[in-house]
Amino acid sequence: MDRFLLDLYQALGPDAVALGEAVPAAFCTDWSGAPPVRPRALLRPRSTREVAAALRICHAHRVPVVPQGGRTGLAGGAVPRADALAFSLDRMDAIEAVDAAAATLTAQAGATLQAVQQAAEGAGLRFGVDLGARGTCQIGGNIATNAGGNGVVQFGMMREQVLGLEVVLADGTVLPMLRPMLKNNTGYDLKQFFIGAEGTLGVVTRAVLRLRPAPQELRTALVALPDYPAAVALLQRLQAAFPGALAAFELMWADFFTTSLAWLNQPSPLALEHPLAVLVDVAGGDAAALDAGLQAVLEQAMEQGVAADAVIAQSQAQARSLWRIREAPTQFPARMEPVNFDVSLPLADIGGFAERCVQALAQRWPGHRTLRFGHLGDGNLHLTTDARSLPGLACVEAAHAVEGIVYALVEEMGGSVSAEHGIGTHKKPWLDASRTPQEVQAMRAIKRALDPLGLMNPGKIFD
Repeated sequence: MDRFLLDLYQALGPDAVALGEAVPAAFCTDWSGAPPVRPRALLRPRSTREVAAALRICHAHRVPVVPQGGRTGLAGGAVPRADALAFSLDRMDAIEAVDAAAATLTAQAGATLQAVQQAAEGAGLRFGVDLGARGTCQIGGNIATNAGGNGVVQFGMMREQVLGLEVVLADGTVLPMLRPMLKNNTGYDLKQFFIGAEGTLGVVTRAVLRLRPAPQELRTALVALPDYPAAVALLQRLQAAFPGALAAFELMWADFFTTSLAWLNQPSPLALEHPLAVLVDVAGGDAAALDAGLQAVLEQAMEQGVAADAVIAQSQAQARSLWRIREAPTQFPARMEPVNFDVSLPLADIGGFAERCVQALAQRWPGHRTLRFGHLGDGNLHLTTDARSLPGLACVEAAHAVEGIVYALVEEMGGSVSAEHGIGTHKKPWLDASRTPQEVQAMRAIKRALDPLGLMNPGKIFD
């Protein structure tokens, strides 16, 4: 055994280090569909002290490190390298404290999003981020990718939920930035460098998270829409009628909606098929007022042609049934060879962009299968094309061909190639479609300052 591995064994113990065939397959790739790579070793530390010790050893031996959360990302950011150490935080999963009075929660980076949500609910509060992989994704990964999801329209992305961080730099230096105050205007806000950095600047080990008041009442509605301008109009009406209380506004094109229903093997809640449907959650304190207000908005929208049909859930079970339609992406890896996109554009441009994408794909592959959905309230559109519907191309070739079409349109319309999942390796060739050379140069300067040897998640975001 070489000196590097002996040092790791001595510092952390043999049960924290796995080699060769002992590395489980799940740690060799992520949900992006990237080919699996067996790392030089898998490390599973149990504390910040062990993380720091391991990174000091890696730094001394010039061994690259690939931090991993729940590996649910779609950009390849958690895929290891053969010469690197895969660094999983799954053993550091404790919810350390919940302060109901201050509305904060302190968790280790390996805690799942669902565990954080449940701990918040146990204190009569809620956590502002939610997404379909909640039971698998980890808080550290959510922070590293600045995750968004269903609640962004009300509470913002992960960045808005983070009050403090503990981060270990590439050389093992611990940055204890766990102060829980909302206001701390003392120089550079260093934690912001690590939110959305995809593990390229350091390893997030602990976080102080902001919690929100739990809604006393929540209403869910499924609304059919005649076209995209109607979706924007309904969003504006709901935001005006329920200021700060619109908890979700999830838009589904007919291609996504009908596919999800087929996979669920259930009939549509709507009487007819429509071009678009939106899933709405509205929160409030008074049940009667909430019901009356939502019904009034939807009735007026239908009278004026903004909405074509609507179903309001009459129970939590019905609400969950409606949300299952939206959560079809969790089945993409099993039912498709998905080429996934999460892009953002100005709100007014999303409808036209979505149509231009499917038209451009249809011009090249008339039988292509592309599903469209998104978090409309924050300008985030998801597209997924099934590579199996593109004849004559292998999956990798299909992905590159579709990316060339979609990202060229994103650049033309002034959008972002990544709204939620980061850059990783999949979107690295397209970074300059959304960032100027000056911006990339500044990002590289930050990388050199915090990781001068280039050991932290090398090859991700940029080379």
